[in-house]
Amino acid sequence: MTNYFAFSGFFCYTLVMIQIRKSWYDILKPEFEKEYFKNLQAFLDQEYARFTIYPPQDKIFNALNHVPLDKIKVVIIGQDPYHEPEQAQGLSFSVPENVQIPPSLVNIMKEIESDLGILCQKHGNLQRWAKQGVLLLNTVLTVRRGQANSHKDRGWETLTRKIIEIVGKRQEPIVFLLWGSYAQSYQSLIGPQHLVLKAPHPSPLSSYRGFFGCKHFSKCNDFLIKNGQSPIDWR
Repeated sequence: MTNYFAFSGFFCYTLVMIQIRKSWYDILKPEFEKEYFKNLQAFLDQEYARFTIYPPQDKIFNALNHVPLDKIKVVIIGQDPYHEPEQAQGLSFSVPENVQIPPSLVNIMKEIESDLGILCQKHGNLQRWAKQGVLLLNTVLTVRRGQANSHKDRGWETLTRKIIEIVGKRQEPIVFLLWGSYAQSYQSLIGPQHLVLKAPHPSPLSSYRGFFGCKHFSKCNDFLIKNGQSPIDWR
């Protein structure tokens, strides 16, 4: 049974219990005790009390709760959560099964099907990837409804940069999929033992500049197999 550490009263206005996998809490505890994180907590207290914020509080650390550090095979870095109702679930690019698949994820699935010659499932819930060791990490973990990047530069980036740095120092090989200049700005945190695959963002605005045809999914699986790990079922 997975052990979790619960932030009791993490958001003081709502008194919600926020869970994070205990192994991640132990790793990140020094960050949670720093001033920037206390300031972030105070900001989030007010935001959740006054506005509609995504994802739901119990899903903020969803990416970490799905994958412990020693089980990570692949990292996909996103920016911030989807900002429309019912979309965000704490996993980058992922939406619940009953929600229309967003354009960037549609393009990701198109590339998977072209690259691997398979058919993807007809929904956008990527928990199936997370359960196989894919860390779907946004660098900002919350957002105000209808306002993209509204929680940018409030402290989340400091925490998630530390997470990426910790993962990037792990000795066992990992594949990092860095799509777009924003994700690629984190490359300096990734050790040489890992495979870094870069391409334009899968957004409709940039996917035709090199995301389509990048073959990242077959390259990823080839690397995992070469290093004695099971490949990801990207369907």
